[in-house]
Amino acid sequence: MLQRGDIREGTILSVDEEGARVDLGFEHTALVPAHDLEKLSSDRREDLRAGEPVSVYITTPEDRKGDLVVSIHQAVLNEKWLEAEQLKESAAIWEGKVTGYNQGGVIVAFGRLRGFVPISHLRGMPRRANSAQIRELLGNYVGRTLPLRVIEADRRRRRLILSHRLAYQQWRQQQRQAFVDSLKEGEVRTGRVRDLRDFGAFVDLGGGDGLIHISELAWHRINHPKEVLRVGQHVQVYILKVNRRRKRVSLSLKRMTPHPWSTIHERYQVDQLVEGRITRVVSFGGFVELEPGIEGLLHVRQLPGTARDDPNNVIAEGEAHLLRILDIDAERRRIRLSMRAVKPEEQMEWMAAHAEKASALVEETIGLAELIDEEE
Repeated sequence: MLQRGDIREGTILSVDEEGARVDLGFEHTALVPAHDLEKLSSDRREDLRAGEPVSVYITTPEDRKGDLVVSIHQAVLNEKWLEAEQLKESAAIWEGKVTGYNQGGVIVAFGRLRGFVPISHLRGMPRRANSAQIRELLGNYVGRTLPLRVIEADRRRRRLILSHRLAYQQWRQQQRQAFVDSLKEGEVRTGRVRDLRDFGAFVDLGGGDGLIHISELAWHRINHPKEVLRVGQHVQVYILKVNRRRKRVSLSLKRMTPHPWSTIHERYQVDQLVEGRITRVVSFGGFVELEPGIEGLLHVRQLPGTARDDPNNVIAEGEAHLLRILDIDAERRRIRLSMRAVKPEEQMEWMAAHAEKASALVEETIGLAELIDEEE
């Protein structure tokens, strides 16, 4: 049932001195009086031709003559209300300029209408602030253009309520989705380290973050991401996995370099003397790190003297030793090492070199301390 204030779409049947006849799909045609047409701009009047679609505002559902009287002029004035209602239905984001404020929020121009954004729907407003602070913060919004969503459009009550907070949240989700959709697994991107956590590092790729899990930071074991990265550092990362449904991106730093084992024969050969650090002592020997990502086994049978009974009598975690490579199995990622195969003269030469380095380090430390004292 038609009511005053309804806006309907129709088709112009004719335009004459009496006004315009419009077909709204009812038994009787609707009349737009001539005086209503005179309120329209000349361009609008020229566009009114038979067969053209038109929006009309229901003025009188039925007058004394039984005619349905409508107004194109009022429909034009209410076009913005229709637009606001459509924006509410579609949950679309639009941008509006703040023209003023009051104690409850800010006022935004929407054509000839005035929309209102309550404080609770303004993003970034502090939860605890006194009235003076709130007035100052609201005043800072005047003149700014904000992304907004229509959350209430009541034409009869002339209420147009908007939300900045919901629009921003939706915009962030859209940006995140667009960012995730732009990524492909296996490609390389450049980003900036935004945050370091115990479990990994977050990298800003420009549009969204990805996570490098601690296991993907280096080919060798690390205790914390800060051993490899620092906040603010720019890095190239490998796109490991893209979960579009959950909008999550997994990255890898270590895959930007070859696995140390893939080039093992370029640096190590059988019978080569190497220096290694004991990383773990077990009943059958010890594990030795030759470089980050490369560990070899020093079996108990390759320890000197009576160490076969207890490897802890000869080696300890953290110690450096001179060793000889017995075998390299790159496919199985295994290196067999020996301490017994190191000749006494080789051991003595290595120890002398270490003592010389230690002495040089002590002298350098003493010299630095003396320099600091002189400056003070």
